[in-house]
Amino acid sequence: MKPKFQLLKNVGYAIAGLFNMLKEETSFKIQVFTFVLFSIILVFIDFTNLSKLILFTSMVFVLAGEAINSAIERIVDLGSPDYHELAKQAKDIGALIVLLFFTINCLIWLTTLLWEFGYI
Repeated sequence: MKPKFQLLKNVGYAIAGLFNMLKEETSFKIQVFTFVLFSIILVFIDFTNLSKLILFTSMVFVLAGEAINSAIERIVDLGSPDYHELAKQAKDIGALIVLLFFTINCLIWLTTLLWEFGYI
């Protein structure tokens, strides 16, 4: 039988995941620092609220990609502690997820900046 949904418990699991990522993942720490820095900058830039929301949201996707990648790495390490080619491929694909989100983030920023400065 499936356990009953409990919002506060589920939020607690998510917060525990966040703290684990901040403790264990250097890349995530760097990305969170960048996220906070650029979020502060967004507050002071004279862009439309919609542009700010788009830029903010695009940065969240990079953090989500890193969380997905870290989850894949942990599952692979649990299931295959020794080297295995499929384990390597799974981790490489997880890294690709982060790269894709980062690339999309850069394209969104470039497009939004060009829009806000009147070049498109």
